[in-house]
Amino acid sequence: MATSLNFFPQTSEPKTTHLPDWYSPETRIYSSTYSSISLPTDPFLDIVSFIFSHQHDGVTALIDSSSGYSISYSKLLPLVQSMASGLHHLGVSQGDVVLLLLPNSVNFPIIFFSVLYLGAVVTTMNPLSNMMEVKKQIVDCGVRFAFTLLENVDKLQKLGVHAIGVPENMDLDSEKTGFLSFRKLIGGQFGKAPRPVIRQQDTAAIMFSSGTTGVSKGVVLTHGNFIATTELFVRFEASQYEYSSSKNVYLAVLPMFHIYGLSLFVVGLLSLGSSIVIMRRFDASELVKVIDDYGVTHFPVVPPILTTLTMRAKHVCENSLQSLKQVSCGAAPLSGKTIEDFVQALPHVDFIQGYGMTESTAVGTRGFNNEKHHNYSSIGLLAPNLQAKVVDWNSGSSLPPGFHGELWLRGPAIMQRYINNVEATNMTIDKDGWLRTGDIIAPSDLEAVLISHPEILDAAVTSAADEVCGEIPVAFVVRRHGSTLTKGAVIDFVANQVAPYKKVRRVVFTESIPKSAAGKNLRKELKSFISSRL
Repeated sequence: MATSLNFFPQTSEPKTTHLPDWYSPETRIYSSTYSSISLPTDPFLDIVSFIFSHQHDGVTALIDSSSGYSISYSKLLPLVQSMASGLHHLGVSQGDVVLLLLPNSVNFPIIFFSVLYLGAVVTTMNPLSNMMEVKKQIVDCGVRFAFTLLENVDKLQKLGVHAIGVPENMDLDSEKTGFLSFRKLIGGQFGKAPRPVIRQQDTAAIMFSSGTTGVSKGVVLTHGNFIATTELFVRFEASQYEYSSSKNVYLAVLPMFHIYGLSLFVVGLLSLGSSIVIMRRFDASELVKVIDDYGVTHFPVVPPILTTLTMRAKHVCENSLQSLKQVSCGAAPLSGKTIEDFVQALPHVDFIQGYGMTESTAVGTRGFNNEKHHNYSSIGLLAPNLQAKVVDWNSGSSLPPGFHGELWLRGPAIMQRYINNVEATNMTIDKDGWLRTGDIIAPSDLEAVLISHPEILDAAVTSAADEVCGEIPVAFVVRRHGSTLTKGAVIDFVANQVAPYKKVRRVVFTESIPKSAAGKNLRKELKSFISSRL
């Protein structure tokens, strides 16, 4: 399905009776235009075995951007196995939950795979989380062990969790006394750990997400979900390009504790032999230098980082940033001007957008450009093996192309459930396996128009019931400090730039837009506000 999330309600049926091949009027289901991909059928396959079963000629797997310390592909699996043996000796066993309260580092993928190697379960968390948030997740998930920064070890020990301090830089930090436990675990002195029977349907990770509402919930993802993500997202995308994946160099700025970064830098790309340059913390002043020093070819970003890259690109010498082949953006909508500025600043770089959720293990849609066709504003095509519906929020009926509704997805990467929350699971996944994403198709182009106004700092659009039209767009707007912008002026500003049926009909001024950790607008929260107030 080709979509840029820009379908809006109309007051009548579309005039044309011709419907695209990727839409079935009988089932009202949208299918991927790509051929289906055969996924592994062995029920006793785990994601660690799957990733390391792929042959490639990649040399360097992980590189720390600040020190240059690297881990080769030849050493990666042995390090995972050594760490798994150390964890087994420590008492980690199948089904145990291990917390990764860590920033990006070359150690993150090793720890992640070593836990899963034992049949244990990873739960990740933003290292900036406060201890009340950490305690809640520990309780919710039944965490027994944790990897964290040195300053958090004692805090976690007091919560009854066996915590291990992780060096940010193996080359320099590992000699410090506080990292003796980590060095012992990864040192390879415990022999080979026994491997339990692990099934595709077994839990691999619990990733917390605001999901379709603003309340944080634990998303249970299986080994099979990660296998599907690797095949349908990462490896499939790589297959669309002629150049060798093992020659690609990715810059990892997106957090590995989030599904976007995890699916790429911790899991999928390691099956292709690509090199991953890891910035422990995003530093705008170092961005261009890191790209040039390491010959970065691919840079997955979120909108604020894209804006930063564009600004930096305007002030570099002509030899800088020439290694870049592609920048991909996700997590939140982009304005047309932001895209235009980027393309003008870096005309030699391919630009694509994508869509995914924690609940879909990052699988959703992905852009693809070639010499004859490109659409920088589109979020692309449905991934292989994925189906979609557009559902009317009020009636629950499925809608044909050209109409405005909630996006539903179904496929092998959809989460198993929310942990300890049967009600939320049943509200999010129906009996036929459809994931209600909570994302409305589609206000994103209206948001782009709103954000282009010089007096608007941020904006989000959702829909409200209307007796005449059925539903109308409602804009939530954050004005810049000192702005005297009126609701009428906002409505007029949008009306002058969009088709009549897309016009904003109501405006709500607010101090902030509710967002997920990845920066996505939580439109369902806005819709709940409308239901209770308007």
